[in-house]
Amino acid sequence: MGRADYRRVLSDQLALRERVWSGTDAGAVLLCEHPPTITLGRSATEANILDPGDLPIIRIERGGEVTYHGPGQLMVYAIVRIRSVVDFLECVASTLVAACAAVGVPAEWRRAPAGVWHGDAKLAACGIHVARGVPIHGFALDVATPPAAWRRIRPCGLSTPTVSLAAARGDHTITVERMAIEVGPRLAAALSVR
Repeated sequence: MGRADYRRVLSDQLALRERVWSGTDAGAVLLCEHPPTITLGRSATEANILDPGDLPIIRIERGGEVTYHGPGQLMVYAIVRIRSVVDFLECVASTLVAACAAVGVPAEWRRAPAGVWHGDAKLAACGIHVARGVPIHGFALDVATPPAAWRRIRPCGLSTPTVSLAAARGDHTITVERMAIEVGPRLAAALSVR
């Protein structure tokens, strides 16, 4: 989807979820990058917003704390019918781990605190909302987010460090578009959607 407004993509997710519920659509994997935006999950506290500047702050129904979305970050939204939340999260996370490995960055899925990690630093955060067996929201993979962006918030309410694929790999030419090519087909195949 390229770079797309957060609210517009959320509207697209909600519309797609309605079609999945009605049985007129099998679902899809939506990949994009957002302009700088801060979102607050159901359990988020505004104390974890350190320096919002003039960024939009949007409270949403997903789980989790505060998250930054912006340039250099691949957003992964899989809107499909699921049977198990745990299996779904592990499927998406294992796809991200494989994509990271494909560009030379070892990573692993951890349930607590939930996310994809490179050593002790978080590479991807996750937060979803499931209703009637269909999730919205998803994973945010830090491909090349400028480090200054993380000074605006306490990511996921944690004091643990974040790291981008570009920094972990020592290659600042890696792009969101390249990672979308790595993630999209793998995840669509794993979930049997387009």
